[in-house]
Amino acid sequence: MNKVVANATEAIAGITDGMTLMLGGFGLCGIPENGIAALVASGVKGLTCISNNAGVDDFGIGLMLKQHQVRKMISSYVGENAEFERQLLSGELEVDLIPQGSLAERCRAGGAGIPAFFTPAGYGTEIGEGKEVREFDGKPYLLESALTADFALVKAWKGDTHGNLIYKGTARNFNPMMAAAGKITIAEVEELVPAGELDPNQIHTPGIYVQRIFQGNGYEKRIEQLTVRPKA
Repeated sequence: MNKVVANATEAIAGITDGMTLMLGGFGLCGIPENGIAALVASGVKGLTCISNNAGVDDFGIGLMLKQHQVRKMISSYVGENAEFERQLLSGELEVDLIPQGSLAERCRAGGAGIPAFFTPAGYGTEIGEGKEVREFDGKPYLLESALTADFALVKAWKGDTHGNLIYKGTARNFNPMMAAAGKITIAEVEELVPAGELDPNQIHTPGIYVQRIFQGNGYEKRIEQLTVRPKA
């Protein structure tokens, strides 16, 4: 199978209104910048987006929110986006806020074919309302369902033409779990190399999980909150 596509526009072919997408990244680190830009340009709407966060007002998923392309966000942290807050409070946007560890495990379970699991996170809070509770060793646990998506968009440092991926530093966050949980996974990489050039021992996501791959460009790699030491 030839997994290499020319660019992000070709990569997102088949994403239509109302689909569920996973978008890798943590804050603004390791997000599929090119894929998001292509989605904004496509005008697709009514999306359910599963992501650790909602980006900021003028970057990341925030660009999709600005164009009212997102119907529902499934996230764990959304505190950096004023437009997200406005849409939530006005009732324009449906939000499912999930503890971060539970979100990660729900994505991982989806990729592993595990339909559900028990976790103590959220018990006794609004998160647990309406969910099955069981006790293990005298401690209550909530039943959480796995998450999957029609498409998963991930970003890696290096990849090969077979779809094998290596992430760099903190960019190895939600990307590996989401790459496994998408029915169709689109990977954008900073450097695309021929198959066989990557050290098998360094590969984080095996190519079996990736259906489309392309070399991205123009990465801004923004920092949400820049904190530096004061001058001496």
